[in-house]
Formats: sequence, structure tokens, C-alpha cells
Amino acid sequence: MKSQKAKLAVAVILVGILISASVFLRPHHDFNDSKPGPIAQISIPDGATGTQIAHILADAGVIKEAQKFISEVLKDPKAAGISPGVHNISTHISSKLAIEQLLDQKKLQNVLKVIEGETLSDVISKLKKNDHISKGSFSAAEVKPLYQNSSKSLEGSIFPAQYSFAPATSVKDALTAMVSRARANAQSIGLAAGYLKYSPFQVLTIASMVQIEGDPASFAKVARVIYNRLSIGMPLQLNSTVQYATNHRGRIALSINATKTPSLYNTYLHQGLPPTPISNPGAAAITATLHPADGDWLYFITVKPGDTRFTRDFAVFQDWTTQFNKNLAAGVFK
Repeated sequence: MKSQKAKLAVAVILVGILISASVFLRPHHDFNDSKPGPIAQISIPDGATGTQIAHILADAGVIKEAQKFISEVLKDPKAAGISPGVHNISTHISSKLAIEQLLDQKKLQNVLKVIEGETLSDVISKLKKNDHISKGSFSAAEVKPLYQNSSKSLEGSIFPAQYSFAPATSVKDALTAMVSRARANAQSIGLAAGYLKYSPFQVLTIASMVQIEGDPASFAKVARVIYNRLSIGMPLQLNSTVQYATNHRGRIALSINATKTPSLYNTYLHQGLPPTPISNPGAAAITATLHPADGDWLYFITVKPGDTRFTRDFAVFQDWTTQFNKNLAAGVFK
């Protein structure tokens, strides 16, 4: 019997195609698409090969013969994008149509999307509401984070992407698969090397702030501001870290009282980085943090939507802050 972990399906990891050349040595048979059968729920495990998928489909009566599916996979480069997960597809169809239906994201069941900038609590909440996730007690400490840290925190270790899980998947196994996806992404973009004197976990922490404070067009500049402040011992003074600590994420403005919050995440009171990431950053934010823009900026502010400005001059920053406050009062940010 397969373990529950083996059934886990994650909709972002591309399915590997490993096929023997022997499939070409004899003729293959297929169903006629004119008379498809009833819809079947087909579970494609994480990391399944093309051959494994072929046999799953043949055993379920979706296709007539595994070898025919394998030969079609070899002719269709897009087949490498078949997502693990539970697919609702027709039975008694041709192998070519089976590939088309497996590539149709609308046919995936219980899709769960992790958005860039969401926190661990956001993700756990989504998991608990997903019909394919088993209900039961759970502690985030059960899951090994992307990088070991003194807080033993899983924050920042979840890769933002679209997922689908097999029925009765545990929260632990779902999060473990998400961390595995983050690990694969980290390897592909070089996060393990860190940046200058900053460790991979520190870079991930910076990227989590970049994700919240900037937008894709300004990520690299925001990262540079953070590095510049750290290099001279200047407190980061980022609203996003205080909002994380006070659970007021998403608010545009920050009150003076909030900047006095007694939390290690309050970068107005405490110098250096917060103890952990404050969000789950996407690939763009991490890449920008590994490759920050060149500049001597110490300050930045989004004066109005789409208008983020950078400067080293505090007087200029104060003038921009006045403009921001006027725009905020006028409802420009609504």
C-alpha cells in the first residue's frame, strides 16, 4: 500500500518524462474520441514519470493502452507540464486528448493558490478550508523549514504557486510539499549562496520585506535601500514589519503608536533584521534581493500608486512624505 505522502500531489512541480525506447518497437492502440466515457477522478502523484502516468490512465480506463500514451507524450513537449493533483477527465478517450485534458488547469480539483506576500498563517488557513486536506491537530514545528533558524520558523519557506492535493492529505504533508517546491526554486535561482555576508536565511528575510514594501518594478531598488541601511547601522524602519507584528498587514499608513510596539519585528525600535521573514516571497522578490540595483538610496516612498521614489536626501524624502499624506487624505490609494 502506498503511503499518504506518496499520494501527495502538488500542482506546480512539472512531471518528469522518463520513457524507454522500447515503446517504439510495436504498434499501439487508442480509443476513438467520438464516444468518450464518464468523467473519472485521476490522481497524478508528485514527481510521476510519463510511464507512470500512462499506466495510471490505462488502469482507470481513460486510455486504451499505456504505450500509445507514452508515444504521444514523446511527440508533445507541452506534456512535461502535466500537473500533479486530482484531475477530472473523460474515460475512453485517445491518448492525445488525455494529454490535453491533463494540461487543462480547470480540470484540477480543489486548487489552492498561495499568493506572493501571504504569511504562514494565511496558508494554513487556506489549507484547513480545502476539502482535500484532512482535519486534525497540527503544529508548524512538525515541518522542517527551508533554512534552519533560531526561531524554528516556517515563515518564508512556502513557495507561492498553485497547488492541488490528493484527498485526505494532511496539513503537515501539504506544507512539506510546499517547502520542497521552495527548496527547488531556491536552488534554481542560487539562494543557497546568499548575498555578500548575508546568509540564505537572511536574504530570504530581506526578500520577504521587499515583497511587501515594493512591486516587481521596484524590488531591486527596495532591496538596495535595505542593504544600504544595514551597512551603516541605520534602523530599517519599515512599516511592513510592524504591521506583521501587530497583525495589521495591508494597511497603507502606520500610526505613531504602532511604531512603539514592543516587538522584535518592530524595526523602528530594533536595529537589524527581524527574527524571521514576514511573508512568503516569490521568485521575483528573491531574485531582486540576490541582485539588488546599484544606488546610494536610504529612503523610498510610494507617493501614489505606481509612483515609488528613491533618494538619499532626507529633506527630499520629507517633501515626498508630505505629498503622500495629501494623496492618502484625498483617497488616491483607495
